[in-house]
Formats: sequence, C-alpha cells, structure tokens
Amino acid sequence: MLIAGAAYWKKSLSMTGGIAAVLLGTTMYACGSLAWFGTLIAFFISSSLLSKLKHQRKAAAESGYAKGGRRDAGQVAANGGLGLLLCIGNAIWPDPVWWYIYLGVMATVNADTWATEIGGLSKSIPRSIVNGKPVAAGTSGGITGLGLFASLLGGAFIGLVGGIYHLGESHEANSFIVVLVLLGAIAGLSGSLVDSWLGATLQVMFYCDVCGKTIEKQEHCSQKARQIRGLRGMSNDVVNASSSLIGGVICFYLSTLPL
Repeated sequence: MLIAGAAYWKKSLSMTGGIAAVLLGTTMYACGSLAWFGTLIAFFISSSLLSKLKHQRKAAAESGYAKGGRRDAGQVAANGGLGLLLCIGNAIWPDPVWWYIYLGVMATVNADTWATEIGGLSKSIPRSIVNGKPVAAGTSGGITGLGLFASLLGGAFIGLVGGIYHLGESHEANSFIVVLVLLGAIAGLSGSLVDSWLGATLQVMFYCDVCGKTIEKQEHCSQKARQIRGLRGMSNDVVNASSSLIGGVICFYLSTLPL
C-alpha cells in the first residue's frame, strides 16, 4: 500500500492501477518469497522512475500510445498478472520451472519498459522491426540502438535482482547470479523484440483524421479514430502479456541447456 500510494501520488499509477497493484503485490507477498515479490517491486520502482525521465521530451511520442506514463489496472495486470499466476502455481506445486518462467516474464516486461522509456530519448530515427524502414517516434514496432541496449540492461537487471534475492534463500553458488543475469538479459531482449514485432504486425492500430497520426488508441484529438490494421482484440495490454509469456518460455528453455 505504501509503494502503490507513493506511485499514485507521483502519478505513476491511476486509482484503478493503484488498487490493482496493492492486490497483486499483497497476493504475491503471501504466496511467494522475497525472490518473487522483491523482483516485482524492483521492476515497478525502476520502471516508474524511468518514466519520469525527460517527460516533456517524450510527451509527443507518448501522445499516440494506448496508455501514458500513468499505469491503469489493465497495464498492471498485463505486466504482473502472469507473474502472479506463476507465483501461485509455485506455492501450490513447488517446482523450479515456475521460477525460471517467472524470471523470463519479469525480464521481458522490464526490458520492454526500459526500451520504451530510455529508447524514447534516442536522437536517432526509429526503424521498423519488420522491414527496417524509418518510422515516427512512438510507432509500434519501432526500434533504436539505444532502445535495444536499454532492453538488454532491463532484462539483466531483473536477473541480477532475482539472483541476489534467490541466493539469500538457497545454497546456490555465487555463479548462479551470473547465470540468472545472462538468462534475464537474453530472455528480456528476446521477449521485448517479440513485443515490438507483435506491435508492428498484429496489434490493433488507428488513424487520427485530425492530426494524421497513426496511434494505438481509439480516440485522439478529442475525436474517434478509425482502425487501419491489426486484430481488434490485440490491444497493447494483450501484446505485452503475450510477449512476456514468450520471454518466460525462452528463459525456461535456456535454463535447461547444459553450461
């Protein structure tokens, strides 16, 4: 409640987002250990702080996003709901598989958020992940070198935090942290790229007839925008949840490979 309350006060969460964050965080605290809910908190705090970086400079790009820097309940569920289900699954049927999938899920959502927030500061023109052509800043599927690097760091950060917390609860060797950092970095970057690809191909997109922008939301410039591509139900939240699941599967698969 303290963390969600502070985030609401700093306008990182809406009222519905704050309520959802309290429910999600409290349930994860009840069902999981520090490695689980501590990783979730690390993602939330780091991403919220990054969203405030040079906000005015990113405002133009964010105007076309389905959601702004203030997360609502849908975004909280998309970023943390799958992780919560994995945590509950581990509480009912303990198995290392749950943890590795969870690590990949959180690495992906963190990598994607860092890529968006830090990549939005890039001076280079974003390029489409599909065909490599230049696209406007804020376009779904647009990537930059800075964004890719931020994505890699975001995934590694989750691996580091999860490794440190997990090490305190187990008898693993210190090298275990290095392994989780690598898993987080690779799974996070991979999941983030999947997110960009889905955003450029399947995510529903709209066109504002007033300002001529291609946007993610149904309303812009105080008018209803018209759909121009994508699947109707494939919203930004669905894309985030789908890509995080893929990132989790990638992380688990990598964890099974011999060192």
